[in-house]
Amino acid sequence: MAHSGARKLPLRHPAENPTFILMVVLNLVILGFLIDFLVSASLIPPALRGTNWEYTWRAVAGAIILVAPVIMIVRQVQLSRTQFPDLYASIDDFAGTLGVKPTPVLYLSNGNGTLNAFAAQSGWTNNYVVLSNELFANLRNDNREGTRFILGHEIGHIRLHHVALWYSLVLCYSSLIPILGPTLSRLREYSCDRNGAALEPKGELGLILLTAGRYAADNVQASELVDQGRHLGGFWVGISQLPRSHPWTVRRIWRLHQLGLFGPARTSDQPHASQEVG
Repeated sequence: MAHSGARKLPLRHPAENPTFILMVVLNLVILGFLIDFLVSASLIPPALRGTNWEYTWRAVAGAIILVAPVIMIVRQVQLSRTQFPDLYASIDDFAGTLGVKPTPVLYLSNGNGTLNAFAAQSGWTNNYVVLSNELFANLRNDNREGTRFILGHEIGHIRLHHVALWYSLVLCYSSLIPILGPTLSRLREYSCDRNGAALEPKGELGLILLTAGRYAADNVQASELVDQGRHLGGFWVGISQLPRSHPWTVRRIWRLHQLGLFGPARTSDQPHASQEVG
């Protein structure tokens, strides 16, 4: 077990819950406006009332009310316990530590060349984790810890209710707002990174692979990525990140070192036991 005994799991970025509450309030406000458009004419300009434009406004409002939740509700080869007992041992371990019941099911999907993983929920309680076959092939045999970090990250999404049906519904309108929606998404990623690293402190290669790609990851020095993430900041970097659903990966690595979850926030000029990842 590689869990951090000094930290109470699950972990969460301190800004995530306040942002979530703001988004829920905005979601209710948007829903109120949509319902008003649908059942009354108070928000429709007087010049348009009684015309075809009024009926168009009402039709659009009704479509948004119905379609947005459906998009959120609609959520590949299942990996068996007998074929991959080590992976399921990690999933059982992490799910038990984070208090996720029932244990998520693990699937493999065709990522079409992308390195990706995600968690999802079907129904109210059926949770599952999906790994792209490229990510699975590049991590499992060469770095089990990297796989475990990614599994812990995805189970973190389940434990923090990010994939729950109710969570999607209370954000189904506000999550579409530019800047705000991606901001909450990035905070969720930071939260789940914390859980993945607390569950597997040696899983840094899981993020390095996402940063450098499958061909360069073996030759990348982790300390240099930490340095890059530490210096990647400032006004324009913040602006460029606003529309992104995920933080810059080198920034994610730096944050985990800064928190001590991947070890101390070392720099490239500081010697350590194994600089080169292989």
